[in-house]
Order: sequence, then structure tokens, then C-alpha cells
Amino acid sequence: MQQHWKKNIVLFLASQTVSLLGSSLVQYAIMWYITLQTKSGVMMMISILCGFVPTFLLSPFAGVWADRYNRKILIALSDSFIALSTLVMAVLFLIGYKEMWLLFFISAVRALGSAVQTPSVGAFLPQLVPVEKLTRVNGLNSSIQSAIMLLSPILSGALMSAAPIETIFFIDVGTAAVGVFTLLFFLRVPVQEGGAAPESSGYFEGLRLGFSYIGTHPYLKKFFLFFALFTFLAAPAAFLTPLQVTRSFGSEVWYLTAIEIAFSLGMMLGGLLMASWGGLKNRVHTMALSSFVTGVGVLFLGVVGDFRVYLVLMGLVGFVMPVFDTPSTVLLQEKVEPEYLGRVFGVLTMITSMSMPLGMLLFGPMSDWIKIEWMLVVTGVLIFAEGFFLIYSKTLVEAGAQSA
Repeated sequence: MQQHWKKNIVLFLASQTVSLLGSSLVQYAIMWYITLQTKSGVMMMISILCGFVPTFLLSPFAGVWADRYNRKILIALSDSFIALSTLVMAVLFLIGYKEMWLLFFISAVRALGSAVQTPSVGAFLPQLVPVEKLTRVNGLNSSIQSAIMLLSPILSGALMSAAPIETIFFIDVGTAAVGVFTLLFFLRVPVQEGGAAPESSGYFEGLRLGFSYIGTHPYLKKFFLFFALFTFLAAPAAFLTPLQVTRSFGSEVWYLTAIEIAFSLGMMLGGLLMASWGGLKNRVHTMALSSFVTGVGVLFLGVVGDFRVYLVLMGLVGFVMPVFDTPSTVLLQEKVEPEYLGRVFGVLTMITSMSMPLGMLLFGPMSDWIKIEWMLVVTGVLIFAEGFFLIYSKTLVEAGAQSA
């Protein structure tokens, strides 16, 4: 790996970037279509639930698969599954079936593919990259993905203005095909040791062993507790800000495009910062710093009335996202044994996909009778307070220092 890791990581990131481009176009198209057609918090809540609940149900088992089978094949299969479902949706829209429930259904089907892909990618990167390069590569990967997210709303907005939504669906099918072809026929990586072959025990036993592993490591339990609360509180900022902008500033597509560009540009710059800086000496302190800044940014999103200032704040919140995601991901990749890494990332995906829908179950319906601005102020204060949970958790701080 030491000799060929740069070639391998370039090929892998290239395949994922191409595939992500199409998926991002579809994601924005579906979100904006629902937002502009309904202007309803309840409809947005249903959309979010359809995009997360299947991931919650499948991701623990997907983590077991990522520890047993070839992770590269799992990633390719999940990309192909997502592309196939998108192709079916494009055909249905072409022949005139444009019911809203179809968009909810396609979101749920695509979420199943994401449930397999997310833990597989998280566990696959340490196979490609030397351990001392994980922070730089994760930061670079975050920056590349953010650059795609920066381009996606521009392209998606332009396509939605000039062509029907099914055009975007077909683009996603094409980019997925290119990504899968690159992954299967150009990337050469040995199968992971100790987990590729099926075990004699069943999947539920493998899942039980994964939860048992987490239970015997206190830092993982506290890490997951923090992550669950953080993602729950982030739900309004993550999913209701487009609705807030539509209600407060205007319903034109360019408003929605602008906030996504600002957020993605901030994330791209934050990823580049982490790739070059690497964070504080203790990874948990870096995560706490991000929590403090995120809380302040979310709070002021609920206060400002000038759209230009709003865009700056969106960029700030985006900027500190990689400052949190990169050290938290690397901490797991460094400290968790390779044979359990897929299951740990599977549980992390399950927690994220559970916390966001729970947040939307609460905040989505509330947004139809309580101002979104008020919710942003309250959740911003609570996210800021969470930073102290990290700083004053001796177990987490010790884990962060050991992995630095």
C-alpha cells in the first residue's frame, strides 16, 4: 500500500467524485421541487424521513457486510443500486407519472444504497491510505466533496430552469456508471484481512459482536451520544433553512441556490484547512471548537434579516463542518480495530439517520406554526453548549490525545 497508495486514492476519489456529482444534482432537484411545489414543513419532514429511515434500518447490517466482504464491491453495488432506482424514476416521470409520493419513494430507495455505501467507504479508506496520512486525505476528500456540492446547486438550478427534472435523473445514471466502471476496472486493492470472508455465525451475531465492542470502549459510547444529540439539534439548520429562505426572502430558485453555494464554498475551504493544518493537538478539542462556532452561526441564522449577512453565516457554518467531521472520522479510523471498523461506522450511520428524522419529526411540523428563526436560535444555543460536553469529558479527551 505504501508504494501505490497515492494512485489508489486518486482513482478512488475520482470515482466517488463523479458519482457524487450526479447524486447531488438529484438531491437538490428533489428537495427544491418539493419545497417550491408545497412550501410545507410537513412535506419536507416526510421527504427527510424517507431519506433517513431506510438508512437507519439497514446500516447496522451494512456495517457487518463491510467487515465481512470486499468493501470495494459493496461500494460499487450500492452505487449501481442507486443509479438503477433513479433510472426507473426517470422513466416514470417521462411517461407522465409525476406524483409527489414517487419522489418520497425514490428518496427511500436511494437511502438503502447510501446505508451500504457510507460504512463501506469509512472502513475502506484505511485500506488505501497510510495511517499518518488519514487526516490529510479525509480533509482533502471533504474539500473535493464540498466543491461538488458547490457546483451542484448551480448546475441543478440551471437544469431545472431549462429542462424537466427527469433530465437530472438521467445525468445521475450516467455519472454513476462512470464511477462504478472506474472503481471496478482500475482500482486494485487487496481485500481487507480478517473480515472479507463470511463468518460461520449469522448476521445478528456479527451485529451483536459489533455492539459488544462499542460497549467495552467508553469513549465510543460517549462519542455516539454526542453525535446523536448534535445531529438531532442540527436538523433545523440542515433541512429547514431552504424553507426559511423561501418564506422570509423569496421563492425564486436563485435564493436556494445561493445558500447552498455559500455553505458548500465554506465546506470546501474548511476541508482545505484541515488537509493542510490537521487540527489541534487533541482531536476532541478540534471537534469542540467546531461545535462552538457552529452554535454561534446557527443562532445568528435565526436573527439576521439581511440576505447577504445570512449567506456569510451559511458559509461560516459550512466552513467549520470539516473541522468537526475530519477529526471525528480519523479518530475512529485510527483507534478502532480494522475487523470492527465497518460495524462501528455502520452504527454511526444508524445514529445519524435516526437522529435527523427524530429532529424533523419534532421541528418539521413545528415549522408550520412556529417561526423557523426561533428554532434556529434555540438549537444554536444548545449546539454551543454541547462543545463543553466534549471539553469536560475526560474519556473523550483522553481518546483524542491518544490518537493525535
